[in-house]
Amino acid sequence: MPKAIFIDKDGGQYEADIPVGQSLMEGAVDNMIDGILGECGGVMSCATCHCYVAKEWEDKLPPASEREEDMLDMAIEPQDNSRLSCQIEMTEELDGITVYLPPSQF
Repeated sequence: MPKAIFIDKDGGQYEADIPVGQSLMEGAVDNMIDGILGECGGVMSCATCHCYVAKEWEDKLPPASEREEDMLDMAIEPQDNSRLSCQIEMTEELDGITVYLPPSQF
C-alpha cells in the first residue's frame, strides 16, 4: 500500500498508508492527520484539504482542473504548488508523496 508523508507547520512528519484509489484527503482524515479537515467530504466546496505538494512530486500529478483552481483561489495563502488533497488520487506511483500542511489549517 502506498504511503503519503504529511509535514505540519512545525516540521513534524507523519506517514499514512493510503489505499490505491482513495484520495489523499480521505487517507489523512482516516489516519487523523491534523491540518487536513476535509469538511465538505471531498466535493471541492471548502478548500479545507488544501496542501502544498513537494516540488519533486508536482510533475507526477495530473494538472488541477479549472474547478479545483477556482477553489484554490479561495484558500488562505495559496502557492504555485497548492492542491486540494481531495483531488489527488493515490496510486502506486505516488508511494512516498510528500505534502506540506498550511499553517492556517491548524
